[in-house]
Amino acid sequence: MTDAIARRQQAGLDLLRAARILPIVTADDAEQAVAVARALQAGGLGTIELTLRTPAALAAIAAIKRALPSVVVGAGTVLDAAQLGAAEAAGADFIVTPGVSRTMLDVLAGCALPVVPGAATPSELLDLRERGFRLAKLFPASAVGGIALLKALQGPLPDLMFCPTGGIGENDAADYLALGNVACVGGSWMVPRDWLQAGDWDAIRACAERARALADGVRR
Repeated sequence: MTDAIARRQQAGLDLLRAARILPIVTADDAEQAVAVARALQAGGLGTIELTLRTPAALAAIAAIKRALPSVVVGAGTVLDAAQLGAAEAAGADFIVTPGVSRTMLDVLAGCALPVVPGAATPSELLDLRERGFRLAKLFPASAVGGIALLKALQGPLPDLMFCPTGGIGENDAADYLALGNVACVGGSWMVPRDWLQAGDWDAIRACAERARALADGVRR
């Protein structure tokens, strides 16, 4: 592991451990993104992942960083070097991928930001580990084994930490957070599409408050 990768991985681990719950937001426009981020922050969740799944995503990242500079914004669903560069230019604080190719591993290794590369299998995790990564997004978590898989990975890969994402909700997030190799849990249950489209910021704030309390109540 190079010193640079180690430092960035530690920075990523520190921010995820501080967050504990990572809301995953897909915004239709920059104004909506700022309103969502403000509601989440008011509810105690000041770190978010904004996915690059809409044409407005990069503008939304930039708008959040202008309006709410204390919010930590990760760019999610980053698939290639071009998207990563655009996310950096927009002001993203960290990068999240759903998976990695060999080419993308090279890109992530040279990224100046903390990165959370995605993986779904032990073989993929070994590839990440060989390149110096010790932090990964388990995705799609519930579909590939969820809590049982994370427990199984603790034995052979005790130095890896995870942010499981995919199929996790308010009902089981605490069970994931109680695991020793889970730094943070990602999910979209705090920001369902119908609430975003209706502009129901109070509902988002209230759900964020419950998520914050849930995370704070977990003892490992």
